[in-house]
Amino acid sequence: MQLSTVLTPESDENLRLAGQCGVIHIVSRYPGPAIEDMRRQQERFAEFDLTLAAIEGYLPIENIKAGCDDGTELAELKQLIRNMGQLGIPILCYNFMAGTDWVRTRLDAPERGGARVTAFDLVDAKKAVLLGHDPDALKDAENGAGVTADKLWKNLEAMLREVLPIAESAGVTLAMHPDDPPLAEFGGRARIMNSLASFERLVRLVPSPSNAVCFCQGTFVEMGVDIPSAIRRLGENICYVHFRDVRGNAESFTETFHDNGPTDMAEAVRAYRDIGFNGPIRPDHVPQLEGDEGEPGYTTPGRLFAWGYLRGLMHATETS
Repeated sequence: MQLSTVLTPESDENLRLAGQCGVIHIVSRYPGPAIEDMRRQQERFAEFDLTLAAIEGYLPIENIKAGCDDGTELAELKQLIRNMGQLGIPILCYNFMAGTDWVRTRLDAPERGGARVTAFDLVDAKKAVLLGHDPDALKDAENGAGVTADKLWKNLEAMLREVLPIAESAGVTLAMHPDDPPLAEFGGRARIMNSLASFERLVRLVPSPSNAVCFCQGTFVEMGVDIPSAIRRLGENICYVHFRDVRGNAESFTETFHDNGPTDMAEAVRAYRDIGFNGPIRPDHVPQLEGDEGEPGYTTPGRLFAWGYLRGLMHATETS
């Protein structure tokens, strides 16, 4: 397993802190269609002995999901994959939530010692805060309104049939992130990546070594599954991991410290070892600690604790 992270911001200080804590890989947002921009990202991270291992977020995919792309997004997505292959960046993480991204209704729920975490409650969903997306990316889309689950599956299959041959040739793996929260619909829009069965359907939909799973632990907890069992069930289809935990279910949940939720995190790491997983694994959605006023879920002080905790689990589960 490769200890990885996102950083907000990607400052020199944060990059040094990551390296000092044993992080080896960086996950960064899509910088735009010019390969030079991605190369500059890659070269800057390398100055801190960190490797750009995955691109995740702000992808040219919103109209594809909604079925109203005129071919512009598909062409940009294909070029992104080619660029990644040329630069040796192996993983592209995406989701198929039409018209939304991950949503929360609260950004300051209390956790241990007064730390603040994000939370979701369907009853309060009218106040939902949309996070982790580029608002401008949705301006030309139909926001997923009126797109049924069947249509989403058809749109997804059509996209995969177009891009997976390019991904295979480029040596890039597409990693599907679950819907968060994993509801059957949200805000009048259908959702499809909301169960273990849907991920098994995904990898059968267009069989390919480049068609894989981002196993976001917290979201699978929201589905009500046993995490170590789910890891073993999806097995070699998992190529990338978001390491986090929550209390609750898809309709109402709260993030936790990585060591303070319901999941046996040590057994989860053992399960990753059992399936032979050796890809990037990154802590996700960290609590905001005392005095920390950064982006909820993505601040560095909370991430320092998470890196150390995950690194300890990785060492403790190594076989001699």
